[in-house]
Amino acid sequence: MRNFNAVITGVGGFVPEKIVTNEDICKLVDTTDEWIISRTGIKERRCLEGSTTGSSYMGIKAVEELLKKTGVNPEEIEAVICSTTTPDYFFPATATIIAHQCGLVNAFAFDLSAACSGFIFALSNASSLIESGKYKKIIVVASEKMTSVTDYQDRATCPLFGDGSAAVLLESTTEDYGVMDSLLHTDGTGFANLQLRAGGSANPATYGTIDRREHFVYQEGQAVFKAAVTRLVESCEEMKTRNNLKTEDITWVVPHQANMRIIDAIARHMHIPHEQIMVNIHKYGNTSSATIPICLWEWEDKLRKGDVLILSAFGAGFTWGGIYLKWGYDPK
Repeated sequence: MRNFNAVITGVGGFVPEKIVTNEDICKLVDTTDEWIISRTGIKERRCLEGSTTGSSYMGIKAVEELLKKTGVNPEEIEAVICSTTTPDYFFPATATIIAHQCGLVNAFAFDLSAACSGFIFALSNASSLIESGKYKKIIVVASEKMTSVTDYQDRATCPLFGDGSAAVLLESTTEDYGVMDSLLHTDGTGFANLQLRAGGSANPATYGTIDRREHFVYQEGQAVFKAAVTRLVESCEEMKTRNNLKTEDITWVVPHQANMRIIDAIARHMHIPHEQIMVNIHKYGNTSSATIPICLWEWEDKLRKGDVLILSAFGAGFTWGGIYLKWGYDPK
């Protein structure tokens, strides 16, 4: 029996103004609007402009909105965990930039990298810190400038990705709400199927890596698709079984927004009506670890205290996981 639960008490978000449509993509590579929609469900995505503007910019915007909406004193925040695959720099951590710019002077801050599963991993870790009783207020922010690692000469991957950020405030509660359960998994055999092949310590940047375009997302689509469907469905079913949840107990499913066909598979296997699944991939594309919190941000006004949410994500590594969440507040 826990003494404390970690409950979400607010959500903030930010997406760039610039919209990149499928028609824009068609001008760059040999593809069509019909081809993109039929295989991904994506119609448009957002792009953060500015060669020196990184993920921290969007994270700052999301956290600023979160603080304004919740009315929390920035000095009360004790930790900031930033999930990102596209940090501003190798170091310092993007979280430290966000914390500084948002006046979170009493918060320790660090980045967490688990690719598209990052928000699930970060939320689970932040929840554990609060459940320990040592911390009472933590911000988890996911911010991704995926267009910075997208190869706009690659027909297979360039329609997929977009930019965006969202943040949640986690607070300590003794009520029966918040993060009720989480499961996290990794299978390193998927390493070669989805990666950024150059720029790290194992393969530093050289003229050769740049010429071979190895600083962009590399994906073996069929292998990733098959693994994603299997693991996302498994994580949802495992979460139901572990917590004795029936389908009718679930108010919302919040899947990672990678591909509409994957989301359809989850709905089919779980027997969940599509109107109970949060979907915005058609507007934003795949924003990596930011997809799930952006969904929570967009659906915040529709959520009610006590709603049961199942969050599920899959990403490079391979990493995947799920969270059973009981929503903690009515629309404000």
